[in-house]
Amino acid sequence: QVQLVESGGGLVQAGGSLRLSCAASGLVFSDYAMGWFRQAPGKDREFVAGISYSGEMTDFGNFVKGRFTISRDIAKNTVYLQLNSLKPEDTAVYYCGSSLGYGLPSELTSSYDQWGQGAQVPVPT
Repeated sequence: QVQLVESGGGLVQAGGSLRLSCAASGLVFSDYAMGWFRQAPGKDREFVAGISYSGEMTDFGNFVKGRFTISRDIAKNTVYLQLNSLKPEDTAVYYCGSSLGYGLPSELTSSYDQWGQGAQVPVPT
Protein backbone atom coordinates (compact mmCIF):
# COMPACT_ATOMS: atom_id res chain seq x y z
CA GLN A 1 0.00 0.00 0.00
CA VAL A 2 1.46 3.32 -1.08
CA GLN A 3 1.66 5.99 1.58
CA LEU A 4 2.89 9.56 1.34
CA VAL A 5 3.20 11.41 4.63
CA GLU A 6 3.94 15.13 4.73
CA SER A 7 5.49 16.84 7.73
CA GLY A 8 7.05 20.15 8.61
CA GLY A 9 4.05 22.42 8.18
CA GLY A 10 3.16 25.15 10.64
CA LEU A 11 2.64 28.84 11.13
CA VAL A 12 5.46 31.02 9.81
CA GLN A 13 5.76 34.79 9.67
CA ALA A 14 6.00 36.61 6.37
CA GLY A 15 9.57 36.55 5.12
CA GLY A 16 10.31 33.35 7.02
CA SER A 17 11.28 29.87 5.89
CA LEU A 18 9.97 26.35 6.30
CA ARG A 19 11.00 22.93 5.04
CA LEU A 20 8.34 20.40 4.19
CA SER A 21 9.11 16.70 3.97
CA CYS A 22 7.21 13.92 2.28
CA ALA A 23 8.11 10.36 3.24
CA ALA A 24 7.05 7.69 0.77
CA SER A 25 6.49 3.99 1.42
CA GLY A 26 5.02 1.06 -0.47
CA LEU A 27 6.54 2.02 -3.80
CA VAL A 28 9.86 1.90 -5.61
CA PHE A 29 10.70 5.52 -4.92
CA SER A 30 13.29 5.78 -7.69
CA ASP A 31 10.64 4.93 -10.31
CA TYR A 32 8.56 7.98 -9.51
CA ALA A 33 8.65 11.68 -10.16
CA MET A 34 7.42 13.61 -7.15
CA GLY A 35 5.48 16.83 -7.02
CA TRP A 36 4.35 19.41 -4.53
CA PHE A 37 1.02 21.15 -4.98
CA ARG A 38 -0.91 23.55 -2.80
CA GLN A 39 -4.53 24.42 -2.27
CA ALA A 40 -5.75 27.60 -0.67
CA PRO A 41 -9.34 27.89 0.65
CA GLY A 42 -11.78 28.23 -2.21
CA LYS A 43 -9.13 27.71 -4.88
CA ASP A 44 -8.03 24.85 -7.09
CA ARG A 45 -4.98 22.78 -6.29
CA GLU A 46 -1.98 24.32 -8.06
CA PHE A 47 1.45 23.08 -8.99
CA VAL A 48 4.31 24.30 -6.81
CA ALA A 49 7.32 22.17 -7.74
CA GLY A 50 8.26 18.82 -9.21
CA ILE A 51 11.36 16.66 -9.34
CA SER A 52 12.18 13.79 -11.66
CA TYR A 53 12.81 10.22 -10.56
CA SER A 54 16.58 10.80 -10.43
CA GLY A 55 16.47 14.31 -9.02
CA GLU A 56 18.21 15.71 -12.10
CA MET A 57 15.22 17.63 -13.44
CA THR A 58 13.09 20.09 -11.52
CA ASP A 59 10.25 22.41 -12.40
CA PHE A 60 8.49 25.18 -10.51
CA GLY A 61 5.27 27.10 -10.69
CA ASN A 62 5.56 30.57 -12.19
CA PHE A 63 4.76 32.24 -8.89
CA VAL A 64 7.74 30.64 -7.11
CA LYS A 65 10.29 33.03 -8.67
CA GLY A 66 13.31 31.40 -7.06
CA ARG A 67 11.93 31.35 -3.51
CA PHE A 68 11.46 27.57 -3.20
CA THR A 69 13.68 24.57 -3.86
CA ILE A 70 12.82 20.90 -4.21
CA SER A 71 15.09 17.96 -3.55
CA ARG A 72 14.88 14.24 -2.89
CA ASP A 73 16.84 11.71 -0.89
CA ILE A 74 16.41 8.35 -2.57
CA ALA A 75 18.04 6.49 0.33
CA LYS A 76 15.40 7.92 2.69
CA ASN A 77 12.47 7.72 0.24
CA THR A 78 11.82 11.37 1.00
CA VAL A 79 11.20 14.50 -1.03
CA TYR A 80 11.67 17.97 0.42
CA LEU A 81 10.28 21.40 -0.35
CA GLN A 82 12.23 24.33 1.05
CA LEU A 83 10.06 27.43 1.29
CA ASN A 84 11.85 30.75 1.64
CA SER A 85 10.70 34.39 1.66
CA LEU A 86 7.18 33.28 2.44
CA LYS A 87 4.28 35.62 1.77
CA PRO A 88 0.72 35.66 3.11
CA GLU A 89 -0.46 34.54 -0.35
CA ASP A 90 1.54 31.34 0.13
CA THR A 91 -0.95 30.31 2.81
CA ALA A 92 -2.33 26.93 1.77
CA VAL A 93 -2.36 23.23 2.43
CA TYR A 94 0.65 21.71 0.71
CA TYR A 95 0.38 18.22 -0.75
CA CYS A 96 2.95 15.88 -2.18
CA GLY A 97 2.12 13.48 -4.97
CA SER A 98 3.81 10.61 -6.79
CA SER A 99 3.84 10.11 -10.56
CA LEU A 100 5.19 6.92 -12.10
CA GLY A 101 7.65 7.67 -14.88
CA TYR A 102 11.05 8.93 -15.93
CA GLY A 103 10.33 12.16 -17.75
CA LEU A 104 9.92 15.74 -16.66
CA PRO A 105 7.76 16.10 -13.56
CA SER A 106 4.24 16.99 -14.62
CA GLU A 107 2.43 20.17 -13.58
CA LEU A 108 -0.95 18.44 -13.86
CA THR A 109 -2.70 16.99 -10.83
CA SER A 110 -4.13 14.24 -13.05
CA SER A 111 -0.60 12.89 -13.60
CA TYR A 112 -0.21 12.03 -9.92
CA ASP A 113 -1.75 8.84 -8.65
CA GLN A 114 -1.07 9.04 -4.93
CA TRP A 115 -1.31 11.97 -2.55
CA GLY A 116 -0.40 12.69 1.01
CA GLN A 117 -2.78 14.06 3.59
CA GLY A 118 -1.43 17.59 3.33
CA ALA A 119 0.54 19.99 5.52
CA GLN A 120 -0.91 23.33 6.58
CA VAL A 121 1.27 26.39 6.02
CA PRO A 122 -0.38 29.55 7.35
CA VAL A 123 1.49 32.81 6.72
CA PRO A 124 -0.39 35.56 8.55
CA THR A 125 -0.53 39.13 7.27
